[in-house]
Amino acid sequence: METQNNEASSFNNQKLSIPAVNDVERQTNMEPEANDYFNYSKRSQWLRAAVLGANDGLVSTASLMMGVGAVKQDIKAMILTGFAGLVAGACSMAIGEFVSVYSQLDIELAQIKRNNRRGEVGEAEGEKESLPNPIQAAAASALSFSVGAMVPLLAASFIREYKVRVGVVIAAVSLALVAFGWLGGVLGKAPTVKSAVRVLVGGWVAMAITFALTKLIGSSGL
Repeated sequence: METQNNEASSFNNQKLSIPAVNDVERQTNMEPEANDYFNYSKRSQWLRAAVLGANDGLVSTASLMMGVGAVKQDIKAMILTGFAGLVAGACSMAIGEFVSVYSQLDIELAQIKRNNRRGEVGEAEGEKESLPNPIQAAAASALSFSVGAMVPLLAASFIREYKVRVGVVIAAVSLALVAFGWLGGVLGKAPTVKSAVRVLVGGWVAMAITFALTKLIGSSGL
């Protein structure tokens, strides 16, 4: 009788241990999915920031070129203005991003030092691996801005006829705005059509206002 009871008890213990093993396996299998989701989210944020930087370069440089084109029709003035806008904007984006990320880095380093004082060495080592890189962030911002700014510059570089040049710049910028708006919507999980239309209309408004105000000031002789 005792042998049967022992066998029954052993069998019950084995049955109870099976779900625990399954739970461990299930948790182990879920961990890579969670890590993949985190990495995807992190990549999406970087890509979205790059798209926004390129869109800034596109709109600001195109608006500058359209503004100068409102009062000066020669190609040299428009190209020089666009190039100056590209360099100035890329430098501004890089310096601004460097200062911002470096401030964030100082805050996180201070927090790591406080964790070290409390003896949380393992946690502090993990935090060091995920620290932001100011130089990398500055370079990425400058590069993305420059990519966007190159669109109107390349569109206007080889066209001497003023009206054709302006039309080609508007067409190229419009196409790029739609592409950036669509990509931003995809990365931000937003409706792509609405995002593309919103970015396109915003770019048109910026170019139109710059062109109109520059034309007004130029015609008044100021």
